[in-house]
Amino acid sequence: MTTTTDKEKTQETSPELANDDKTIVQNYFNSTGFDRWRRIYGDGEVNSVQLDIRRGHQQTVDTLLDWLKADNNLKDMTFCDAGCGVGSLSIPLAEAGAKVFSSDISEKMVEEAQKRAKETLNNSDNPVFIVQDLEKLSGSYHTVVCLDVLIHYPTDKIATMIKHLSSLAESRLIFSFAPKKPCLVLLKKVGELFPGPSKTTRAYLHRQVDIVKILEEEGWTVERKAMTSTRFYFSQMLEAVKGVPAAEPEAETAGEGLQK
Repeated sequence: MTTTTDKEKTQETSPELANDDKTIVQNYFNSTGFDRWRRIYGDGEVNSVQLDIRRGHQQTVDTLLDWLKADNNLKDMTFCDAGCGVGSLSIPLAEAGAKVFSSDISEKMVEEAQKRAKETLNNSDNPVFIVQDLEKLSGSYHTVVCLDVLIHYPTDKIATMIKHLSSLAESRLIFSFAPKKPCLVLLKKVGELFPGPSKTTRAYLHRQVDIVKILEEEGWTVERKAMTSTRFYFSQMLEAVKGVPAAEPEAETAGEGLQK
């Protein structure tokens, strides 16, 4: 998933409060946050910051769709879209012929996704949308995708969540996250200087090397990477697959640091 300036979305607080994160996120996206992000992930008029975030998020989705379509095997492939939001990825995947199981912690987000799917896909029963925590997801899918969601998970909980989603994926895992780079850490701290009611969830940045290590420990190999960088949206996306020999690690550069 994604980072924005704290003026627009989030605030990170002390680790001892981490157990409240899920409730805070759920409440936020079922109340004030729902309308804000429904508009950002829509096509109506928004302010300049929200428009920048919309374009950045859509770029991440489009990049992933390009990857998947280039493989030329989407039809009837099973996907789990974990943290699906309003269906920005689930709906075009279903349009392309994939079988999609989509979930989100927010009931309102799921209702909006169902509405958009109905309008776009003419009452199709694909995707299937449900309200559920990531930790409670079950089943088996060719590909598990989790876009712009890791920002809601503190570092000490990331491994558990990734390992759980790994257990659901047969062949491929795809994540996007807000990369922990000096420039983004600074941007986040600047954002914390601005008071405002929109500071209702915490933004957690993660090091790519830590995410890759967890994936490799679970038997995955990172095959493709993409970085989306706009003024207010920064997202590092990784595609990990099974059964591929590990390649030489790529050195992270300053250019990679600039990601909902």
